[in-house]
Amino acid sequence: MIKITDGEFRLLSSYIKEHSGINLKNEKKTLLVGRLSSILNELGIDNFMAYYKYLKNDTGGKELSRLIDKVTTNHTYFMREPEHFNYFSQIVLPYLKKTVTSRDLRIWCAASSTGEEPYTLAILMADFFKNEEHLWDKKLLATDLSLSVLKEAQRGNYNNEKISLLPKIWVLNYFNKVGNNRYEIKDTLKKEVIFRRFNLLEPVFPFKKKLHVIFCRNVMIYFDNDTKNELVEKMYDSLEYGGYLFIGHSESIDRNKTRFKYVKPAVYRKL
Repeated sequence: MIKITDGEFRLLSSYIKEHSGINLKNEKKTLLVGRLSSILNELGIDNFMAYYKYLKNDTGGKELSRLIDKVTTNHTYFMREPEHFNYFSQIVLPYLKKTVTSRDLRIWCAASSTGEEPYTLAILMADFFKNEEHLWDKKLLATDLSLSVLKEAQRGNYNNEKISLLPKIWVLNYFNKVGNNRYEIKDTLKKEVIFRRFNLLEPVFPFKKKLHVIFCRNVMIYFDNDTKNELVEKMYDSLEYGGYLFIGHSESIDRNKTRFKYVKPAVYRKL
């Protein structure tokens, strides 16, 4: 296995933090080497300094995306942390239906990974609005830094194990069977989700209008406190008053440093 020096690790970990916010501590050195060795072998590079220079010269972002894929888990599944989805459908959507007189819902899934989370939200909205669906603009923005997971999300193709715990009526209404062990999101639902590549470290978020809901779950666990606090404040500024922020249950927001109001575990509101 290719070895990494302390200096090479500092350069790579600084590069990763600068471009993704992910904070790799010294104890992650062995993990980084293990996950990146296959890339170096594929590129014919025999040391991490050369790989670092290769990354710096890649202006298209492809290698950065592949690097982030290696150092993050991208672990997700349909209805992950179901308390959030129950609250979204039972409390948030009725509130939005009553208060958003323009019928233009603006919901952002800020870490879409392979698509299970945004598609779950899209299904919940389709079920909630039902016959009034045509009266609402409820396209959902789903973003991620990784190009590979975005491509997988856009395909919306999942094996039987991925959807095994979903209600049968959901599978019937929103999936097509495309093989013995594969199901694909129907085009009518795919059209409700807009996938885009986006870096949460961007200094200014590109939203022309304020959002009503942000799901940013299980991302900030990778960030240090300063990066996390900056992101939380940018999300606050991006929300309408009364809007909701959902984070992962393993994450927290410093209530002494944020303008968000705590609602319940991992749910905050701009009031």
